[in-house]
Amino acid sequence: MGWGDFGMIHVHLYGKLRRFAVERDARSDSIASVPWRAGDTVGAIVGRIGIPREELGSNIFLNGRYATLESPVADGDRLGLFPDDMQLLYKWYFDPQRLQEPEK
Repeated sequence: MGWGDFGMIHVHLYGKLRRFAVERDARSDSIASVPWRAGDTVGAIVGRIGIPREELGSNIFLNGRYATLESPVADGDRLGLFPDDMQLLYKWYFDPQRLQEPEK
């Protein structure tokens, strides 16, 4: 299997997880491009990057939606990972039902 057989997952890293990206400056995006293989999950990608599970928080986003380590990923997906010491109110602020325009 050569490199042409792999797709890529773009992993946006935040907080102390930035150290796993090439660009670590907080003023820039810290993105790790990780090879994807058919059947991969978020957990497989996290493991391939080398992030210790105890440092990973519960705020995992796959293409802008909450995900779990068991969530399947596909070529070209965008994954956002936040550390255990950064908690978000994402669900409350960005709940899709709250963002819909009121019906007229």
